Parts: sequence; structure tokens; C-alpha cells
Amino acid sequence: MQQNGSSASNGSDGGSSSSRERQSPSLSPLPAATTRVRRFIQERRTLPLPRVMVVFSGAGDTDKPGDAMSNTDPTEDDIRKPASPSPSRSLSKPLHSSPNPQGQEFPEVISLNVGGTFFTTRLSTLRRYEDTMLAAMFSGRHYIPRDAEGRYFIDRDGAHFGDILNFLREGELPHRDRVRAVHREAQYYSIGPLLDRLEDIQPLTGEKVRQAFLDLLPYYKDNLERIVEIAKLRAMQKKARFAKLKICVYKEEMPITPYERPLFNSLRFERSDSEAKLFEHHCEVDVSFGPWEAVADVYDLLHCIVSDLAERGIAAEQQCIGVCDKHLINHYYCKRPIYEFKITWW
Repeated sequence: MQQNGSSASNGSDGGSSSSRERQSPSLSPLPAATTRVRRFIQERRTLPLPRVMVVFSGAGDTDKPGDAMSNTDPTEDDIRKPASPSPSRSLSKPLHSSPNPQGQEFPEVISLNVGGTFFTTRLSTLRRYEDTMLAAMFSGRHYIPRDAEGRYFIDRDGAHFGDILNFLREGELPHRDRVRAVHREAQYYSIGPLLDRLEDIQPLTGEKVRQAFLDLLPYYKDNLERIVEIAKLRAMQKKARFAKLKICVYKEEMPITPYERPLFNSLRFERSDSEAKLFEHHCEVDVSFGPWEAVADVYDLLHCIVSDLAERGIAAEQQCIGVCDKHLINHYYCKRPIYEFKITWW
């Protein structure tokens, strides 16, 4: 009986053991998903951990059916890639734009700093004429620097910029004594309508007529430079405040003065080429002007020489000291007038 009991006991134990193996859920095979998750967790302990973002579902999300680990451990589906920043966040930071002038906008009232002189005008005034430098500057296509007070800065002398604005506003022209200076500014800003208006009034109209006369003397500018260079060199050599030059100014080719011309008209028209060469010579002077064919006479040219030297800041005085007495042929002598120019340096 004892053996039977033990055997029965053994049999019962074995039966109960096998029964427990079949009924116990703790020893049942693990779901495939759980095995993969645990293997993944073990691998993460040995491998470098990548930067990932784990997103857990909210309370309102429903669990997938058949997933035994959906409420306990994270699964592969729960592991997400790092989320990219949302557009709202990226736009919340201020963008530091480069100084790109494209599309630059201007206020209706513009404050200007022109070489240290301040002006205020409307944007439409600066854009009055399309083909001007000011219209191009304030078109939005170019970058314009500003001063410490925020005024748009133009690196130009502002002494006559007010006259420029007055013309752009109402077509007003400057006073005669400022015409030349405003003309230079209009050239700089390329304001064609203002240039046309200024060139039709004095003194620019007179300058056109004067230049038409000087165009008859292509050597005029070169001779003017020679006068300056000779006078400077001579004054430095003598250590003097001034220098004197002899300048011949004659209108006619004939070896006579204009006042004697009625008595010798035949000399101009009846001389042959061989005879004409007999009258050709160079007077013993520093600089010589002539001849030319125009109504303007010797005194007009003298005025041009003195005024052009004055434009360069050189004070010049002139007086006639006689004529050239060089003998040419027979009883003819050179009668070209000689003028003494006195150039004062200080």
C-alpha cells in the first residue's frame, strides 16, 4: 500500500505537474511581438543608443486588438522618428535679412542728409522724372545708407540741393548767380529737363555762343596751359609774386593791323602762294593766338583768356605794348599786336 501510495502519489504529482504546465499562463510561449521588443531592448544595452523620440499615444487612442503588450511595454510601432520643427516655431524667430536692396520700400516722406545738410521731401518729388539718378536711387533697386538719425545719406555737397528740389517740386529755376553751380549738380543727378532749362538762360546761353567762337581756335586750350606753365616757371625762377609774358593775338593773316586793312585790301586777295610764304613768320613772343574768321575780334579773345584764367583762380592783367616790327618784304613789316600779360600768384 505504501508503494502504491507512493506510486500513486508520484503519478498524481506527474499528472498535476503536466496539468500545471498546460494550464499556467506564466509558462506559456511568449508572443512574437514581446520577444522582439525584449531582444531590441537587450541590443540597445550593447549598441550605441541613437537619438530617438518616443511618442506615447494619448488616453483617447484605442489599442490594437491582439497586441498583448500594448498597455505595458513600448512596441516597435511606438518608436517614432524625431519630429521636425513645426512651421510655426521656425517662423517665430526673427529673420535677419542681408542688406539686399531688392524690393526696398520707402516712406511717403523722405528725410535726406546730403553732405551734412538736411532736407525733407516727398518720395514722389524724388521720382518726378524717371531717367534721373534720384529716381533710380529711390526706386527700391539700390541700397541707400542711412546716418545715425535714420536719414538717407547722399555723399554730395548739399549747398545747391535745395535748388534741385525746388525744380522737382514746381519747376523753379535758380538765380542767375547760382546757375553754373546748379548746372553741375543737375549733371551729377542726371536731371535732363533741368539741364535743358538752364542751358537756355544766362550765363549758360552766352557760354554756348562763346564756345562756338573758341571752337575756331582748336589750339586755344593748349595755349592757355602754356601761359600758366610759363608764368609759374618764370615766377619761381625769379622768386617773384608775378610773372610777365608776351602774347601775340591777331585775327588776320595779313601783316597789317585791322585798322590799316582798307589801304591794303589787295594784299589779301591778290598774293600768290609764293608771295604768301614771304609773309609767314613767328613773332618773338611766348604764346601766339590767331588767325580766325569770325565777327569776334582781338579784344573778345583777350576777354576769353583773362576770364578763363580767373575761373582757375589765376589773376591776370593785360595791356598792349606795341606791334611786331619784323621786316617781311620790301616796305612791309609785321604789324601783329603784342600784349603783355601780368600773372599774379599771391
